[in-house]
Amino acid sequence: MKRLLIADTVTIRKEVRRALREQILSGEIGPGERLIEAKIAASIGTSRTPVREALHSLESDGLIESIPRVGYRVKAITDQEAKEIWEIRGLIEGLALRWACEHARGELVKRLAKNIALSEREVAKGALADFVDLDGQFHEIIATLSGGNRLLELSQSLRRNALRYRLESLSLADTALRAIEGHKDILRAIEENDVEAASLAMRSHLEQSKKDTLRYAFHGEGERKENHT
Repeated sequence: MKRLLIADTVTIRKEVRRALREQILSGEIGPGERLIEAKIAASIGTSRTPVREALHSLESDGLIESIPRVGYRVKAITDQEAKEIWEIRGLIEGLALRWACEHARGELVKRLAKNIALSEREVAKGALADFVDLDGQFHEIIATLSGGNRLLELSQSLRRNALRYRLESLSLADTALRAIEGHKDILRAIEENDVEAASLAMRSHLEQSKKDTLRYAFHGEGERKENHT
């Protein structure tokens, strides 16, 4: 893991947990990678106690697991976990979309249209890493404009967890283009003030996202495709 610089001892445990969580969810610390308590403490310049507490918290979150006489490692991801996340996302983000349409449809249309235009530009340039950020921002816009703070929190947590699985599929242009088309379908329904159609488009988009993720992240198609190029 990269070096952490934390000066305030009062917040060490929280900051270690936050930093490690973000690095795990972004894929910077990958499945199976070891997290050694002593090394983390030494890199920060603190005792092992707050680090141990942070690691215990991450274990409770289900992101890491304790290995006897070894320490901790990032939990391997499974296709069943991915399926569960996308099913829950469908419910949460469908509700967020309905609320956002009710509370701020005009602003929603404007911001989503801008996001899609930027996404198309980045994909056309081959900047797929930038598209990954924009893809997340599309869903963030909807959750933010829903007006529900707890809903936003849940949506963010689910999306960050989903990104652990989805990064590989989003690194392929055809997957990125499918995602953009899904975003366009959602926007089109919102512009027509058809909330039911927008909700259906969101479910369809997330279902395609799930299929792409399972195909490339778990069934090895991304690797096979790369080997034939």
